[in-house]
Amino acid sequence: MRIAVISLVLDEPKKVQKEVNEVISSYKDIIRGRMGIPLDRENVSIISIAVIGEADTINAFTGRLGKIDHVQVKTSFSKKQ
Repeated sequence: MRIAVISLVLDEPKKVQKEVNEVISSYKDIIRGRMGIPLDRENVSIISIAVIGEADTINAFTGRLGKIDHVQVKTSFSKKQ
């Protein structure tokens, strides 16, 4: 099991939030916390998701998110295993 933080930047939140939320919901079993920050004036949203799961599952999760237009994804893994 790995601990990680997934950071998302949504450049067009209103266009992509439904698809992003559907992907996030499909990985609810590994999610331990989520924080969203809407930046309405900039038309950007930032989402941080704390996860615990197998590396392959976390990578599949971030891969699906990264395929969504207007979404940038970065993942930071803990060194602990």
